Amino acid sequence: MQQRRFHQVDVFSAIPYMGNPVAVVLDAQGLDDSQMQGFARWTHLSETTFVLPPTDAQADYRLRIFTPAGELQFAGHPTLGSCHAWLVAGGAPKSAEFVLQQCGAGLVRVRRDAQRLAFGAPPMQRSVPDRTLLAELSTALGLPTEQVRSAQWLDNGTRWLCLLLDTAHSVLRLNPDFSALKALGHKVGVAGLQPAAVGSDAPALAVRAFAPHMGIDEDPVTGSLNASLAQWLIADGVMPAHYLAAQGERLQRAGRVFVERDTAGQVWVGGDTVSCITGSVCI
Repeated sequence: MQQRRFHQVDVFSAIPYMGNPVAVVLDAQGLDDSQMQGFARWTHLSETTFVLPPTDAQADYRLRIFTPAGELQFAGHPTLGSCHAWLVAGGAPKSAEFVLQQCGAGLVRVRRDAQRLAFGAPPMQRSVPDRTLLAELSTALGLPTEQVRSAQWLDNGTRWLCLLLDTAHSVLRLNPDFSALKALGHKVGVAGLQPAAVGSDAPALAVRAFAPHMGIDEDPVTGSLNASLAQWLIADGVMPAHYLAAQGERLQRAGRVFVERDTAGQVWVGGDTVSCITGSVCI
């Protein structure tokens, strides 16, 4: 066992304990897969990350991301939280414009926007889900089918089965059957518009994320899902190039996700980050 620097960072909130926490182990050299997975099970957070020296010369660091059940190729709030911890711990980016993270999904840019961090969404693939699956999902969510405006499979390194509902209110009042959702075996994202808020400073999109098959009934705030939703909804003209999304209300959280598509077509997903625990862990 060795002492290693550790941060627990709250992501997508400027108010501590109101966003989504991620456990970040710095100095993770020498840990094997079983040690990383075991520690992730122990923290029992939605994600735990391990910062390593890069194997790609362009990158500033390499990140491995684990849920209690397994490893992810990419995840949004761990990307921002780990970048925050790396910078606070004295990390010096090679570029003055962004931090470059190496992970299972490839190289991901993270830029500093004033007090916030934002990651460049990885390329996404999308397809239309099977009608039978959508009917089963609607039943598991307790959702009348007439409230569903559209549905897509979205995959930017993390695969989501996503529904766009008629309103934000429809999203917030969902009371899923988590046993039924677990049996489906898919990560599920649900979003709904708040039309009066589009163009204002208020959240224009309400988002919820469910992954009971991974031991997470509902995730407080989800970067990869918000990235995929932005790539889908902006491209289809449903959302503008800049908007604010809200997530976590049903869990008494106040997650805020700042979304932008730049003139080059890159979608950026950003939020506030704050360290809640700093110190060391023995692994």
